[in-house]
Formats: sequence, structure tokens, C-alpha cells
Amino acid sequence: MSLELAKKLYAKMPDVLTKARKKFGRSLTLAEKILVSHADDFETQQWERGKAMLALRPDRVAMQDATAQMAMLQFMQAGKKKAAVPSTIHCDHLIRAEMGSEKDLLRAMDENREVYNFLASAAKKYGIGFWKPGAGIIHQVVLENYAFPGGLIIGTDSHTPNGGGLGMLAIGVGGADAGEVMAGLPWEVLHPKLIGVRLTGRLSGWASPKDVILYLCGLLTVKGGTNKIVEYFGPGAETISATGKGTICNMGAELGATTSVFPFDQKMVDYMKVTDRTDLANLATANREHLVADPEVYQSPEKYYDQIVEIDLSKLEPHVVGPHTPDLARPISKLAAEAEEKKYPVELKAALIGSCTNSSYEDISRSAHVARQALKAGVKAKTSFLISPGSERIYHTMKRDGFLDTFEQLGGTVLSNSCGPCIGQWKRADGVKGRADSIVSSFNRNFPGRNDGINETLSFLASPEIVTAFAITGDLRFNPLGQPIKGADGTEFMLEPPVGEELPAKGFAKGEEGYVPPAENGDALTVDIPPTSERLQLLQPFPKWDGKDFEKLPLLIKTKGKTTTDHISPAGPWLKFRGHLDRISDNMFLGANNAFSSEPGKGTNVLTGESNLTIAQIARDYKAKGIGSVVVGDENYGEGSSREHAAMSPRFLNVRVVIAKSFARIHETNLKKQGILALTFADPKDYEKIEQQDRISVTGLRELAPGKPVTVTVHKADGQTYTIQANHSMTGQQIEWFKAGSALNALN
Repeated sequence: MSLELAKKLYAKMPDVLTKARKKFGRSLTLAEKILVSHADDFETQQWERGKAMLALRPDRVAMQDATAQMAMLQFMQAGKKKAAVPSTIHCDHLIRAEMGSEKDLLRAMDENREVYNFLASAAKKYGIGFWKPGAGIIHQVVLENYAFPGGLIIGTDSHTPNGGGLGMLAIGVGGADAGEVMAGLPWEVLHPKLIGVRLTGRLSGWASPKDVILYLCGLLTVKGGTNKIVEYFGPGAETISATGKGTICNMGAELGATTSVFPFDQKMVDYMKVTDRTDLANLATANREHLVADPEVYQSPEKYYDQIVEIDLSKLEPHVVGPHTPDLARPISKLAAEAEEKKYPVELKAALIGSCTNSSYEDISRSAHVARQALKAGVKAKTSFLISPGSERIYHTMKRDGFLDTFEQLGGTVLSNSCGPCIGQWKRADGVKGRADSIVSSFNRNFPGRNDGINETLSFLASPEIVTAFAITGDLRFNPLGQPIKGADGTEFMLEPPVGEELPAKGFAKGEEGYVPPAENGDALTVDIPPTSERLQLLQPFPKWDGKDFEKLPLLIKTKGKTTTDHISPAGPWLKFRGHLDRISDNMFLGANNAFSSEPGKGTNVLTGESNLTIAQIARDYKAKGIGSVVVGDENYGEGSSREHAAMSPRFLNVRVVIAKSFARIHETNLKKQGILALTFADPKDYEKIEQQDRISVTGLRELAPGKPVTVTVHKADGQTYTIQANHSMTGQQIEWFKAGSALNALN
């Protein structure tokens, strides 16, 4: 489906790469080759890592059903007849995991009928491909059908970088970005810095591609990749399967990275051929020199990357990360002692494999090999074991090759081809709020409440084969590399290291692919939004800036510690309101820790003195009185999912300014897109000075300019005032967004 896009791109690459080498005065990395090849105007574009704003033309847009609702509502506001670039919608987020694949899918079709009808009708009208519920998880479907070496795709999900496994820059964005690109505008992003990761050696034994990124998360932390591209290279890179590369790139989102990418190689050729894209594989092979870094880069990488990391795959031990954050990492050999020391509950309540991160044929076949060893010894899973296939192709191939039967014999339940427990769509039968349980999965994210909606649950991440071993023993302290298991007859045995195949020898089995093409001409078609819907609501433009400074605005909340988009706009049961801005805004900051409240999501209305209110209740009262408010945040504010509701809900409830120690990339952009002033403390210590009763003024807004600091005055309850300096990263265009009230307002 991407052959023509690839032909067009590869035809222009030789000329633009020659120009870029001349302009930069040096050779080019792979990431740079892709960026310059997608520049809106290469001649006028400024190129300075960490400073310049790039205007790029993506090849494609992908949207999942939770974020597609708002993305499409915003696109409709733009008044365009058809999406300007190839685009798709994937129904994967709204299917709740509870009873197994068939029943869960039928229930989802009934529960989400309004939303699916809206998305399907909008897709058909506006020239967008539609993947029906059950067809697969967005990133897996993109890898199987749309990803191609050298391409640039944006997706309304933070794990879009999965596409880097096929040598493309695949970048997670907010729905406003997607809407604007579909409307024909270039896409803006801060010119990323580059982290070069040199891989040597070869994975063996229990070590898997997942362990590469788990190790890297521990090394670089959740902030280590912010505004950076992670580019892998070295002889070790060529030994990892294309889907293994996808796993590594997928979880690069947990570093805060803009995206991650691998150079083109034979593993990618093999994957494209087995997914029915031989013509694309041959075309990429013929253009190989453009799809890898220049030879000089590999000879002297320190000259081309801002940071170098070396990983010897031969020495890599399986890792487990968590709980509560993906950068709390340790090799599995150290987990038992740490569990004892930190009093982690060691009885595992659930073990889950699959998801967009780890449901490849290789993952499933290696996990099934572990499961068969247990079955041979008469052993079954000692904890709840759930399997989430990534797509119809994966599911039917699992079924044909006996993996499905193996997992079910072990006691596993195969879920639908959807996100399910990975994004909080999981009705966990034995979960109890207030009780700390441990679960382990091969997913990508493990923030409190992320999987089962219970903040106390301790969620650990590992490779699918390690998770399968955990399922067999039900014990967090188990290490299959050195500990035996007792068989049904009492005889102890060791699990052998997992063995699997990268790709199915008989090819992928075909099922109901679930793809619906758009209409040739959608002008006469209508979009299905029931007038009485509680799940869908047409958007009204946000009010434009009135030209006045922000004077003495009350502090709505001062978030303390990790504040992810899950904290700002929780998912789980709230997913059903993703297309209804008013309704979903009631969840605003429900998971956030307020520095002035002992209970998450609660605060005090400083106008009335009433306490223990939800932050949304307070904001609605301020808004009803015509008063805006200010949010103060901690480090890396807004990390995690790309969900723009974490910016749209505050804007809807009249938050005018967010001042943080630092921002995660996507969320900072989302705030700007919605007309919220995103500022950072020039001195992070000023965060500590902000108190609950403070009123905050931001002045000199008429003189807003790129790179020019902003003056913030803090008015204390006793009448004293002091000023602090805050910085912003707005470009001239983004300042126009602020003045217009939002990026969409500026577009119109």
C-alpha cells in the first residue's frame, strides 16, 4: 500500500541528500536523510538541532479510535473536503478485555456503535482508510501494511515509533497535528538531537530485543530521549529481526524520544516479503544507500551524534522494569533480592503477553516454546495468563501453527486483537482498589493505574518469554536462568532458553483483514453524529486571546512528582467520552497528585474556601465566573501517552497558563496547539515557592516573541508580591496560535 509513496520519495532523495551534504558540510545520519527528504522547503529551512523548528511533509497519518475521534472533529472544523495525505483509522483502543476474544469484540461493537459509526462515516467521506474493530492494533497493522524504509509517518498515539523497525521515522503526535496535516499543512517539530546506539554481538539464550530497550530505559531514564531521535546502528543491529527492531523502537517512547529508527537491512527485506510486499522490498534494496547512514557516520559516530551509547548484545541479561515507571530497571538476577528488600508482593496476580510492543510471530513462538516445556512436565500457569494478539494475521497464524492451543492448554485466555489491558481497557476480576498486587506484562507502559485502573497495583514489564515463565510459577522472584521448576510428578526441571522463528515458514495465515476503503467521492456523504449523543460532540472554536495580560489568576493545581497524561486525563472508563470534550473534561487531573491535597485529583476552591473538590469542579466554577486559572507542574510534565485531551480539557475549562519545571515533547506541543501558554521556570527552584492561595500574573503578552522570557508575578495572600522569570519555546507561528485561541483558529 506504500509502493507509490516509496517510489516518489526515493526518486527525490539523491538530489536533496546531495544538497544537504553540501549545506551541512558533512556526511549524513539516517535520521537526517529522512528529515531533509521530507522538508516542506529545504532551501529556506533552518537546521539546528535542539533549536530550529522543522516544517515537514509526512507521507502518511495513522489514528487509533480513541484519539481519532478528536482528530477527526478537529479536521472537520478545518472545512476540507478530503484528507490531503494518505490516512487511516484503526479501531483498537475501545475493546475492553474481560471474557475472551469473541465475546469482548461483540460487546465492544454494541457498546461503541455510535463511535464506530462516526469514525467509519467520517473516514468514508473524507478519503480515509478504516480498519474495523478486531482487525488489529494500530502499530502492528501499520508495520504489516504501511511502514516502509525512509518514510515519515505521524500517528495519534505515542507508540507510533514502532514503525522504526522498518527503517522509517514514525512519530507520535496529538490529534491537532494529525488534523492539520490531513488539512494540507506541514507538520512542525523541534529539530531533534541524535542519540546513536551502537549494537555489537548477538542476543542469545533468554535475552530478547525487549531487553535492549528495557536496559536503555534504565540507562537513559524517561527524560533521556526528550526531543531526541534514537538511531541504532552497528553489526548487532543486523542480527535483530524487523519485528524485534519494532519492539525496541516502540518502547523508545518511554525514553521520551521523538522517535527511534534502525538502518535498512536484510531483516527488513525478509519481513516485507512475508507480508506480501516483495515489490517494495526490491525497491528499497535498489535504494539501500539512501536508507542507511553514510559510511563516514559509522566510521566516526562521535562526530555525528550528540550522544553515543554502546550495547554488547552478547552480554545482555534479561531485564525487568517497574513498578510504576519504565525506567526502574534491573537484570532479572537482581529482582528477587530487591522484591524482598522493598516488600513487593511476590505472588503474581496476572501475567500478560502481546500488545503492539510484543505480539510478533517471533515473540509468540518463543513464548509458546516456554509454555510447551511446562505442559510436558504436567505444569500449568499458576496465575491469570492473558494473550493479546497484535493483528488478524498474527491471530490466525497463531491458530494455524498451534500456539493458540498451547497457550489455552497452559490456562491462558486469548483476547481480541486490540490494546485491552495495555491501555486500561481491562476488567480485572480480582483487582481491589486500595490493595497492592503485582502483575507482569510484555507491554510498554506501567504507570500507576495504567492497566487495571488501580493505582496500588505494581506493574512490571519484561519480555514475553520471561512473562510466560512468570505465569508458570506465579512468583515475582522466579529467575528461569537459574531456578528449577517442580513438575507434576515432583521432579525438578529447568526451563530451556526459548527457541522460536522470526517469521512463519509457511507465511502468515489470512483472516478477515477488516479494511474498509473510503468512497471515491465523499461530497454527498454525511458524518454520523446522533444529536443526543453523550459520546460525541461537535467542537466549538476556543475563544481568541483578548489582547490583555493575565492578571491575578488563581492556582488551579500544583502537581507534585510524576504527572503523566494518564494523570491529567485518565483513560480506562473515560475512553468512551473521547469524542465529547465536555463530558471527558470531568476527569481532568483525577490522577494527579496535588501538592496541597492528600488525595489525588482533589483540591480547594480558593474563591469559596471549599475543599475536597475534584479539580474539574473547581475549574468549572472559575470558568462560570469568567475567571481563568494557572496550573503549575513538576519535571517532565505530560510524559506518556499522546492524548491531547490532557491539553484540550484544561483549555476547555479555562486554564490559560501551565508553568512547569520541564515538559514532555508531545504534551508541550498539544498545549500550544490549544492556545494554552506553556512556560518553564527559568529557575526550577521557583516551583517550591508557589503556594495554594497565590494569584499569578503573566504580563507583557503583547510583546511575546520567540526566545524572549516572560515575566510572572506571584501575589501572596498577605499582599506581598515577587517576580520570577519563565521561558517558552514558541515560534512565531505558535505565538499566532496563542493569539488566535488555538492552532485550528489560526488555520481558519
